[in-house]
Amino acid sequence: MKLYDAMTPNSLRVNVFLAEKGIEVAREKIDVMQGGTRTPAFLAKNSLGELPVLELDDGRILTESVAICRYFEALHPKPSLLGEDAVKAAMVEMWNRRIEFHIFGPIGDMGRHTLAFFADRLEQIPAYAASQKPLFAENWAWLDPEMCDRRPFIAGEAFTIADITGMAAIFVSDITGTPPPGGCDHAGAWAERMRARESFASLRQKAV
Repeated sequence: MKLYDAMTPNSLRVNVFLAEKGIEVAREKIDVMQGGTRTPAFLAKNSLGELPVLELDDGRILTESVAICRYFEALHPKPSLLGEDAVKAAMVEMWNRRIEFHIFGPIGDMGRHTLAFFADRLEQIPAYAASQKPLFAENWAWLDPEMCDRRPFIAGEAFTIADITGMAAIFVSDITGTPPPGGCDHAGAWAERMRARESFASLRQKAV
């Protein structure tokens, strides 16, 4: 199999997932800045022109970062990053969705509507981007008391895909120069732990 990726937030999610599981996969880097996701060859693999893409040995294609992660979780269930039993899996899914929509969503929209990389991919609306900045801060402030029990990770005592989605938000936050608001001690401490985690820190260094 082969993973087509680049230094994008969703590719980062898959790469952190693989690193945490110790999985090695053949990779092909796509030069997104030079239109690598817009070539006929790439669009034949993913008509949306998005990364990451996983091409299986039999030629079948998987796209969407969480779907790719679920595939690898099924092949390599330990350590579990999606929840080991019914309750834990539901908790992980709940928190991953919450972080996806309320933390990653606003900062991701800021990036899409401000970064030059997206200029030829959508109609950028600076006013919309500006509206997401306070929403990101507001939602980060919501997360802080949710973690006042001092649990080490978003969904509880174990590192999961919910933390990886949060890492993607931190990644975009760095790129856009929009740090999380101060005064959020619990969420801020979690973010610092994620920044220091080897699977994420090594990828962030490559992006600098």
